[in-house]
Parts: sequence; structure tokens; C-alpha cells
Amino acid sequence: MRCFSCRLVTLVVLLVSLTTGALAAAPAVATIPDNVRRIVFLGDSITYGGGYVNAFAAYFATRHPGRPLEILNVGLSSETVSGLSEEGHAKGAFPRPDLHERLGRVLAATKPDLVVACYGMNDGIYLPLEAERFRRYQDGLKRLRAAVAAVGARIVHATPAPYDDGRGGKAGYGAVLERYAAWLLEQRAAGWEVIDLNGPMRAALAAHRKQEPDFYLSKDGVHPGDYGHWLMAREILRHFGARDLEGVESAAAMVATLPRGPEILDLVTRRQTLLRDAWLTATGHQRPGVRAGLPLTEAEAQARAIDVKLAALR
Repeated sequence: MRCFSCRLVTLVVLLVSLTTGALAAAPAVATIPDNVRRIVFLGDSITYGGGYVNAFAAYFATRHPGRPLEILNVGLSSETVSGLSEEGHAKGAFPRPDLHERLGRVLAATKPDLVVACYGMNDGIYLPLEAERFRRYQDGLKRLRAAVAAVGARIVHATPAPYDDGRGGKAGYGAVLERYAAWLLEQRAAGWEVIDLNGPMRAALAAHRKQEPDFYLSKDGVHPGDYGHWLMAREILRHFGARDLEGVESAAAMVATLPRGPEILDLVTRRQTLLRDAWLTATGHQRPGVRAGLPLTEAEAQARAIDVKLAALR
């Protein structure tokens, strides 16, 4: 009897050990607190381009398909948080739009629980580091934080993507953005929630260039391509707890193991673009040349139709 008991105890211990080991080995999936229902992404043309926001949304569509989470992209091309614009911007056609001109309207209309903001690329206006421009960037971010706090939302900052001097043609501007990113990271000590994109993207670029000297993340030095957007999405997802993306090198690879993964990614991208255009039009802005969106009620009806297709695929 004692031997049977010993064997039983040994078996239980073994099962517990194996289960505990399996749980410990299982990669963690990114999560968003239950009280967050709407996430709003703010930024310049990189955010407007949407690649990293689409990948972020596709992650939650595939990992948490039953979660009622609304992800809105209201990034605006050419925008700054500093309110600065270089002389002759867009060949003199228009100055860079200032986020603060539209921020109140965006927050009032979208009613976010969480804001993810990525600014900096345009804020140094492609000139050498200078104290007043740097101060305007810092003050603009502080004003943004105050506005988001005033509507009771949480804000997460992301450092600017790197600038590639060799491809963009503005020698030294990459170092300006590194300084902007370093300052933003320093604000963690003051309680700011900050995700570093600049450092990991520069590290990835350097690693690839060891094997392929002509490799680049952004063809024009400013706007990341698909791989650059994926690096941005991956760092943001890691901030929210994702540990299931090691070795994953693209948004397509992220969903490739799912039976209908590519279709899900395509539908999520279509939904994001549809609502981005509608919300930008509905909330208004001062950037000429941006494609007009559908009336918001019509866009939301089409988004719900896409949701039905997504539910069927999942």
C-alpha cells in the first residue's frame, strides 16, 4: 500500500512538474487591460501609412478574437507635435499641420481609453539639433499628455523611427532623432510610459547591413517599408506582453500559421483604412491632399460587415 501511495505521489508530482514546465515554456500573448475598449493611434505620415497599426490590430484579431477592442488610426501625414514647419515645406503649398489644432476634436469624438502616440520624425524639421526646436518638441508632447489625461485616457508614447541619412540626404538628422528618442526614454523616470522604436530599428538595420550593405528600412530615409512597420508593431506588442513573436519577421508570417490568416490580415487592413479615412474626415484637419473618407455612419456600417466576415473566418 505504501508503495502504491509512493507511486501515486510520484505521478502527481511528475504531472504537476510537467504542467508547470509547459506553462512556463508557453510564450506569453500580448494583452490589453479589460477596461480598455478603444485604442487611438496618433502620429505623422508613418502612422497614417498604417502598416504597424494594421499589424497590431491583426494580432489582437487573431489572438483575442472575442475581445471587443476597437483600434483606430488617426495619423496625419506631415504632422508635428511641436507646431513647427520648415520654410518652403511642400514647395510652399502649405505648412506642416500641428496636432494641437485638431487634438481636442479627435479626443472628443473618438473617446479613447488608450492613446498610442508616435511623433518626432517631422518635429526637428530636418535641420541640425537646436535648443528651441528641441524644446518645442518636448512642450508639444507635454501638451499632448495633458490633453489625453484631461479626457481620462492612458497615453503610451513611442520614440520616433530612425532617419536614414544616406537615403534621406539630410546629414546628421538621424542623430537628431536619436537625441529626441533618448529624451523621451528619460521621461520613464518621471512616470511616462514609453516604447523604444528608434533603438531596436537601428539595431535591426545595422545587423542586416552586416550581411547586405545596401539594405534599408526606408527607401526615402523617412517612411519605413513593410519590414520597418513590422519592427514597430513588434516592439509595441512586446510592450503589452507579447512573447510569441520571436523569430517572426513580418505581419504575414505572424498570421501564416492560421488556416485563414492571410484573409484575416487583408480584412483587418481594409477595415483600418476605411475607418482611418472616415475619422480623419469627420474630425477635420488642415492637411491638403488627404483622401476624403466616407461619412462616419456609412464607414462604420461597412466596418461591421467586415467584422461579420472576420468572425466567420475565425
